Amino acid sequence: MAPSDNVIVIENDGHFQSEMVKAGAKLVVVDFTASWCGPCKSIAPTFANYSTNYAAAVFLKVDVDKCDDIAARYKVTSMPTFLFFKGKVKVDEMSGADPKKLEEKIIKWIGDTDSDTGVKGHMDLGIFINKSGCESLNESDDHHLAAALAKGPDFLESDCDEQLLVTIAFNQAVKVHSLKIQGPGDGRGPKTIKLFINLTKSMDFDSAESFEAVQTLELTEEDLAEEAITPLKFVKFQNVRSMTLFFQSNQGNEETTVVEYIGFIGSPLDSTNMEEFKRVAGKKGDRH
Repeated sequence: MAPSDNVIVIENDGHFQSEMVKAGAKLVVVDFTASWCGPCKSIAPTFANYSTNYAAAVFLKVDVDKCDDIAARYKVTSMPTFLFFKGKVKVDEMSGADPKKLEEKIIKWIGDTDSDTGVKGHMDLGIFINKSGCESLNESDDHHLAAALAKGPDFLESDCDEQLLVTIAFNQAVKVHSLKIQGPGDGRGPKTIKLFINLTKSMDFDSAESFEAVQTLELTEEDLAEEAITPLKFVKFQNVRSMTLFFQSNQGNEETTVVEYIGFIGSPLDSTNMEEFKRVAGKKGDRH
């Protein structure tokens, strides 16, 4: 490894596991290479440059002949192959020596690290949201749930009264540490929110009113600011496959409630349960 770059050359599987755990919530880019591979050699300087240009990510190099067990685990059969991990979970991959495509994927996934979420060791769980499994009851015709799950000027708004019933589905089990709930300062921002998890059937408004929540949040207008984070009772959100948020009231008793952004901060459960990581246990968006 050249001293001017930040590429970590993996020696064996134990070394690989250790570096993955130490990376925490950072993006990890793994280059599967071989000494006899011409395209691997051609893209190696570019990969090294990216490791310095995108220092918020971790760059690993795996020789498939030296570490064939790692290559086999991820079914790597052609070189170079690049795998992308967040929270120790593979989120993307590409094959071939295409510098432009590689950089595009790095830029796509490098966001939402510790510094972005504001919670050390945790990540933005937005990449694990199964949007086709999400729903919002009593949303207006013009302002839908999808707007509140993205970073942009649009927003979610209730329709005939101030209440909203939002269900968020995840494509794998996650541990939810905190929420980011953003809203306007004109009295329409949410105030009381009841949280339910892993419901076996859709909830209606009467049930949301009467059922005991896993946790009830009472937000102030300061809690709705762009950089505000609302911690949850973490021990109660350790295996979440879906979360239902009942927006019961707003700050100013206004006719409708507006939610500008809903963000989830935590970690994927799979990464903490993998046997490989148990052996080295202990190491470890926003809008506008």
